[in-house]
Amino acid sequence: MNLNRANSFQLDWLMVFLYVGLVVFGYFNIVSAATGVEFTSYFDISKPYGKQLIFIGAAFVSIVFILALDAKFYERFASIIFLFSMSTLVGLFLFGKNINGALSWYDIGGFTLQPSEFAKFATALALAKYVSDLQTNIKEVRHQIRASLIILIPAALILLQNDAGSTLVFIALIFVLYREGIPDKYILIGFALFLVAIGTLKFSALVVCSIIAGCLLINQLFLKKKKKKFGVALWILIVSIGLGFATEWSYNNVLQKHHKDRIGLWLRLEKDPIKLKEMKRNISYNLNESEKAIRAGGIKGKGFSEGTRTKGKFVPEQHTDYIFSTVAEEWGFLGSSLVVLMFVILIGRIIFLAEQQKSQFSRAYGYGVASILFVHFLINIGMVMGLIPTVGIPLPFFSYGGSGLLGFTILIFIFLKLDANRLNVW
Repeated sequence: MNLNRANSFQLDWLMVFLYVGLVVFGYFNIVSAATGVEFTSYFDISKPYGKQLIFIGAAFVSIVFILALDAKFYERFASIIFLFSMSTLVGLFLFGKNINGALSWYDIGGFTLQPSEFAKFATALALAKYVSDLQTNIKEVRHQIRASLIILIPAALILLQNDAGSTLVFIALIFVLYREGIPDKYILIGFALFLVAIGTLKFSALVVCSIIAGCLLINQLFLKKKKKKFGVALWILIVSIGLGFATEWSYNNVLQKHHKDRIGLWLRLEKDPIKLKEMKRNISYNLNESEKAIRAGGIKGKGFSEGTRTKGKFVPEQHTDYIFSTVAEEWGFLGSSLVVLMFVILIGRIIFLAEQQKSQFSRAYGYGVASILFVHFLINIGMVMGLIPTVGIPLPFFSYGGSGLLGFTILIFIFLKLDANRLNVW
C-alpha cells in the first residue's frame, strides 16, 4: 500500500505541464474573447471568464480526489460508473434543459451541467474494462458486438438529444478496439462506406454505384479463375447501392435544414458560384468571421486583448466552439502553431505511455483518452478553419464550459493515476 501511495506522486510531469499550460493559455483566450470593450474583474462571476475561474478551481480539486483514490478503483468500478453516467443521459429526457436546440444540459442553481462530457471518460473506462476481461476475446464477433454496444449506447442517447457533434466523439473509440485486435478490414470497410456516402452526396447514388459496378466487373475479368469471388463482389455492389440510396434519402428527408446547409457548403453542392457565395454568407456567418479573424492575425498576431475582430464581437459565441479564432488573431500563426504542437505532443505522449502499461485495462483506457482528445482537437480546429462541416465540438481546455473542462481533466488524470501505478501491476 505504501508503494502504491508513493507511485501516486510519480506522475508523468510532461503531461501535467502540458495540461496546465493548455488550461492557462485557454483561460486567457476566454478572457479576451468574452471581454469585449469593457473589462470588470477576473473574479466577476457574471462574466464567462469569472465562471471559468470557478471551473478551473473545481478541476484542480477533482485532480486531488482522482489521485487520492487507489488506481484499482477505476477498473473495479468501471461498470458502475458507466451505468450511472448512462442514467444521467437518460434523465435528460425528463429533466433536461434545451439550449440552442439540444437537450443536453441540467440546470443546477444557475449553472448548467452537460452529462455527455462525463460520459466520455465513463465510456472509455467501461470499454477498457470489457476488452481487458479475461473472458473477452475481441477477435470473436460476439465480443466485438458487445464492445460496440458500449460505444453505441451513449452515442445513440446523445444523438437523440440533437447533439451530433458529441456523437462523433464516441464513434472515435473504435480505435481502442482496433488497437486491441479487431481485424484491419473493419477500418477499411468503414472508410470505404464513408467514401460511398460522401461520393453519393457530391455526385449521386447512381453515379457512385455505376463506378463501383464498373470497378468490380474489371476486377473480376482480370483476376485469375481461382481467385474470383463473385459472391463477395455481389455483396459489395448490393451494400453500395443500399448505402447510396439510403444516404440520398436521409439527406433529403431526415437531416434538418441547418445540417443540410452545412454539409452542402462543405461539399460545394451548389454549382453556381454566385449562389455558393451567397450561401456561405447567409449560412456560415460564424465561419466567415472566424476565417477573417484567423487571417487578421498574420504571423505574430495582434497581442493579448488586442484583436479587433475579437473585441468587436464579430464571431458570435467566440469564447466557446470558435475560441481558436481568438488564438489565431491575437497570437498569430506562431501562437496557433504552438497550441497545435502542444496538443500533438500531449496526444502522442498518451499513446506512448499507453504502450508502456503492463495492464491491458490501462493501455486500452489510454487509447480511449487519446482518441477522444484527438477527435475534439481535429474537428474543432478543422471546423474553425472551414476544412470540415461546422459541428458543435469544443476545443479541450480552451472552449468555455465547466462540464467540458472537468470532463477532460478527469479523463486525463485517471490515466495519469493508472500510469503512475503501472509498477504495481504484476
